[in-house]
Amino acid sequence: MRRGLRAELRRSQEIACAAQRALLRPLPERIDGLAVAAAQLSASRGAAVGGDLYEAVSTAYGLRVVIGDVRGHGLPALGAAAAVLGAFREAAHDEVFLVGVLRRMERALGRHVRDRARAEHQPVGPSGPGGPQPSAAEEFVTVLLLQIGRDGSLLALNCGHPWPYLLYPAPVREPCGAVPAAVGAAGGRSGAGRPPPGRRPVRPRMRVTQLDGGETMPPLGVLPVPPDARARACGELRPGQTLFLHTDGAEDARDAAGRFFPLRRVLAAARPALTPARLVAGVHTALLRHTGGRLADDVALLVLRDDRA
Repeated sequence: MRRGLRAELRRSQEIACAAQRALLRPLPERIDGLAVAAAQLSASRGAAVGGDLYEAVSTAYGLRVVIGDVRGHGLPALGAAAAVLGAFREAAHDEVFLVGVLRRMERALGRHVRDRARAEHQPVGPSGPGGPQPSAAEEFVTVLLLQIGRDGSLLALNCGHPWPYLLYPAPVREPCGAVPAAVGAAGGRSGAGRPPPGRRPVRPRMRVTQLDGGETMPPLGVLPVPPDARARACGELRPGQTLFLHTDGAEDARDAAGRFFPLRRVLAAARPALTPARLVAGVHTALLRHTGGRLADDVALLVLRDDRA
């Protein structure tokens, strides 16, 4: 009997993994001159499926990006994630304004919730996004929508999601007593890059700030998107700078002593020359080390670096 249960578990895991791969298809390494990398870590032990979602698509309006977190994890969260992500992939190309994309995602989630309620023979309340439906109160999605213009301008709509971090190399200051390198006869520097005797080289570090587009709206499925909602400007992404998007499972992860994962400190310690893929891998490794390999919540990471001249 145990052998049969193990075989059934393996089959469930294979199905779940296939569904996850179909939903979170691999992102291109480069989109519109930006280097891109992403990863998803699931807290589900029975199947490697989480409720987190992400996507980045090139459109006529700029690069449009979404990252979101469905309440719960495992297979039950997959349907809501698929509904929201599918709506984004279509609407990102069709809608002129970013808020139009968000409303399409809201309607898709509402349809999913009603269909699921009927399938499970649950009572269904009045139709419409955010209606007083018992199941809608239990199934919601935090969402961050970004639009990166060709000029690096950033527009955002945030429904209860963590704001991303902006990373850029911090200025390197010469330590007191350092002797500037001399310029040689051929125009080169003699001893360039070498520290004074007895001193270690100054290691470049990242400066980390958090984007802030103002007060966030409630997650999708909790309350309707306000009629006057609009995308807000929240700075710009300049050449050489990096955006680090994440779900709350990253900063909420705890170690055995109950201490939260120091995501911002980990990012600040990263080398500026790291590619997005290596940055994602480094945070992934640090996160698993911090938690002892046991995640209490799903985690999604999405990194975009502006490599445009």
